[in-house]
Amino acid sequence: MDYARPDALVSTEWLGARLNAPDVRIVDGSFYLPAQKRDPKAEFAEQHIPGAVFFDIDDIADTSSPLPHMLPSPEKFSSRVRKLGLGDGAKIVIYDTTPMTGACRVWWMFRAMGHKDVSILNGGLPKWLAEGRPVTDDPTPPRDRHFTARLDNTLVRSIDDVRGLIESKREQIVDARAAGRFRGETPEPRAGLRGGHMPGAFNLPYNELLDPESGTMLPADKLAARIAASGIDPAKKVTASCGSGVTACVIGLALYLTGSPEAAIYDGSWTEWGGRADTPIVTGA
Repeated sequence: MDYARPDALVSTEWLGARLNAPDVRIVDGSFYLPAQKRDPKAEFAEQHIPGAVFFDIDDIADTSSPLPHMLPSPEKFSSRVRKLGLGDGAKIVIYDTTPMTGACRVWWMFRAMGHKDVSILNGGLPKWLAEGRPVTDDPTPPRDRHFTARLDNTLVRSIDDVRGLIESKREQIVDARAAGRFRGETPEPRAGLRGGHMPGAFNLPYNELLDPESGTMLPADKLAARIAASGIDPAKKVTASCGSGVTACVIGLALYLTGSPEAAIYDGSWTEWGGRADTPIVTGA
């Protein structure tokens, strides 16, 4: 069983054969939580895939918001990515070091800004390195390219949108956090957040969509089985949520690959919802 929409992934073999292709742009979208005490920008400077540029989701963000790495305006997004040499007409390939979480967020950001020719390196840098493929510490010279950003509102949800969805059930709400956090049994990693989940939400921990050995996305049949086991109707649109809008994008990728309606991401996610006193929260399964 093949993916319904295989364009969202490229293999290490595919990218290895196209490192010098003029229409391919490579992006490192690595991201870590503060508790992980790792610096993705410093790691990028030490080694990256030749020709790659670093995409900082905390910088290419709405920095006026108190919430972390919120989607910026189309104007800011366009301004920042064009300086990275990412422009209209290019195929953008994103990888990360985790693998797959930061890359999925950047993949979703480009799609939300109207650039659909964007893929993720399946297995990321760990798989690339394990295969002995080339890396460098040479910086990629910046070369401005024109980028047209048009926000696709079908792919982004706000707190007010989610309140409405809980009432209307027009879209399924799916939470990518671990089951203990979803049930309110495990403390949140961010201080000051209540535990539990949104009323009516389904739980699909993002790591269950990845092969634990290779860090690649599960094959299509196993993805479909995991989605079905969570209780989600794959024919109905999903709004995905997580801790801060990053791992929710792994759910977005899985639904895209398996042919479901393209998911929206609740950008504020649990950092916003669990950090307020006026949002409905339930605990348990």
